[in-house]
Amino acid sequence: MGNFLDGKVIAVTGAGRGIGRAVALACAAEGAKVVVNDYGVSVEGAEPSSEVAEAVVKEIEAMAPNGTGTGKGAGTGGEAVAVADDVSTMAGGQRIVDTALARFGRLDGVVCVAGILRERMLFNMTEEEWDPVVATHLKGTFTVFRAAAAVMRGQRSGTLIGFTSGNHQGSVAQANYASAKGGIISLVRSAALGLHKYGVTANCVAPVARTRMSANVPMELTEIGEPEDVAALVVYLLSERARAERITGQVYTVAGPKIAVWAQPRELRAGYTEGAWTPEKIADFLPGTVGTDPMPMLARLEEMARAAADNQRPNA
Repeated sequence: MGNFLDGKVIAVTGAGRGIGRAVALACAAEGAKVVVNDYGVSVEGAEPSSEVAEAVVKEIEAMAPNGTGTGKGAGTGGEAVAVADDVSTMAGGQRIVDTALARFGRLDGVVCVAGILRERMLFNMTEEEWDPVVATHLKGTFTVFRAAAAVMRGQRSGTLIGFTSGNHQGSVAQANYASAKGGIISLVRSAALGLHKYGVTANCVAPVARTRMSANVPMELTEIGEPEDVAALVVYLLSERARAERITGQVYTVAGPKIAVWAQPRELRAGYTEGAWTPEKIADFLPGTVGTDPMPMLARLEEMARAAADNQRPNA
């Protein structure tokens, strides 16, 4: 095994499949003890099963000393424990942290990957399609962050990692998912600000990788990688090398060979008036002075519409 995370205890949600599984395995391969959480639901949010978390634990325990293959004999594999709780509940998030403390005596990092999809156009979306997606992604990140932050504040060290998506810019048929992913970014930035004085960092990853969720993207993705690419970035962000660089409050995209950082929110431009604003004054002033910030996703939709009219499939 490697030693990038030697001696650390890391909890990963949604770790039974896809990116979460890759993260859990990568952490173990770099020397971490891992809490593997997965409620075992399908992408659509149904059919919970605890077997997927246990299967990843067995993979970690079977690791050879170099982090690959199969270990031979007692003590040669990694250390992990499964937790099948629902992260959308406060009790579920707390149990993940409590399990880390009970089994391994500490908690150095949490990685919140768990998520589901329920696609629907906004004007057709029901409450039953909205609530579970926001609860799993956004509240599920909060419940784990909240429980972990209390521990990390006391030990004055630790790392929180949330998972967002490029869809935080907006989505045609996933307003629930996009809203949750945008909320996770704000939650991560709030954690970075609120926990900085306690030595705790918080960052966000927006992956582009081949998973169950990406399989239904209705366009070709020219920039896409594998779950293992994402896992490598997560391992770095959990490491002492990232902490030494004071990396916190950031949003990174990883797509195969590409890593990118997203801009921090800031005012783009402003204008002022004398006296009170009126609708007429704003109508004369705003378009030419303050203006707008072009929306990349809207431009992309227009490109797709033009390509569809030409009977062509656009590249992403």
